[in-house]
Amino acid sequence: MSRNEWRPRPIGGPLDAALASWLTEPGSLTARCQRHSRQFRVRLLRYEKGHALADEGLLLNPSRHPAWVREVALECDGVPVIFAHTTLSTASNGRLSRWLSRLGSNSLGSLLFTHPGFQRGAIEFRRLDKRHPLFQRAAALGMAGDTLWARRSLHRLGAQQVLVTEVFLPAVAFLAC
Repeated sequence: MSRNEWRPRPIGGPLDAALASWLTEPGSLTARCQRHSRQFRVRLLRYEKGHALADEGLLLNPSRHPAWVREVALECDGVPVIFAHTTLSTASNGRLSRWLSRLGSNSLGSLLFTHPGFQRGAIEFRRLDKRHPLFQRAAALGMAGDTLWARRSLHRLGAQQVLVTEVFLPAVAFLAC
């Protein structure tokens, strides 16, 4: 997986209007989920020191340093709709490292879209299949076909940068647009 298969717009298969609307949402997915469900929660699945995935290294300046890896499920009315995977290099410490370590089941999106110091990079898209590790982790949360759509973007705060990847589960298309 050395070449970059992430693209600046969603290509690579059929995309219905409801899913396209979620996939191309320019704002916070957390805020949108909260608007479209009676009960929203972030379920922390994993937060530990690990390594960036092969295709994440293309954006995170690969090094021998491990990374902080955080994975959550965004749930609307008890149903997982989005699997989020966040990677932050351990090479430098700063506010972002401290904030990420304290988030627990709180939304990273709420922080990224409300703190004035964050700068968001371009959004990239990809259709993940069963060979991709994030497909496997997301599919473990609920029904998935042969592929799942995902998007990712790099967020910067000072010298630190965090890569946020969101994988859309089929249930997200059933939320009101």
